[in-house]
Amino acid sequence: MKLDSVADTVLIQLIAGAHADALKELYDRYNRLVFSVALAILGDRSVAEEATLDVFVHVWRGARTYRPDRAKVSTWLVAITRHHAIDILRWQNSRLDGKSLSLNDMLLSNESAVPAPEALVETSLEQARVRDAVAQLPAEQRQVLTLAYFRGYTHQQIAEVLEQPLGTVKTRIRLAMQKLRQMLMDEHQVSDKSEGT
Repeated sequence: MKLDSVADTVLIQLIAGAHADALKELYDRYNRLVFSVALAILGDRSVAEEATLDVFVHVWRGARTYRPDRAKVSTWLVAITRHHAIDILRWQNSRLDGKSLSLNDMLLSNESAVPAPEALVETSLEQARVRDAVAQLPAEQRQVLTLAYFRGYTHQQIAEVLEQPLGTVKTRIRLAMQKLRQMLMDEHQVSDKSEGT
């Protein structure tokens, strides 16, 4: 069966039926999108490459959870990528007994764990810090970041909606992510220093 002209939703149905060639086709169509979202959030090419593979493993295992009436396949993939990348950042910043664990160790040890109340509070505080940092961005950067990462728009869709060149949209997103990363790192360093005193 030739899959290059098959609709994305049909590919997902085939993947749900364990059709490996359908997963390969979906990967060929969307690996660059998934990688770019992961890289924008994580800022590290090798970690973003691993995250990209993880997303497609998740698709293989969870294709039955896709609901075409709720989102396009590309939007669903961006959402999975965004959530996975944020989880990776959380794991990277976690400490257990003062010792950093590898991502694999944490994933294995927490695979079926229910989050503790402290973790939920920490996540809530983390989300508030991100919201505050996003609010400090220049309006143009805040707008494209919101459309890309909180609403799941592709760069092309953002360019069309805002009637801006695609290159301008990509530049604004990149600059916004760099500023966000720096603001959050600076804030983390300040809070570490204040906790140490």
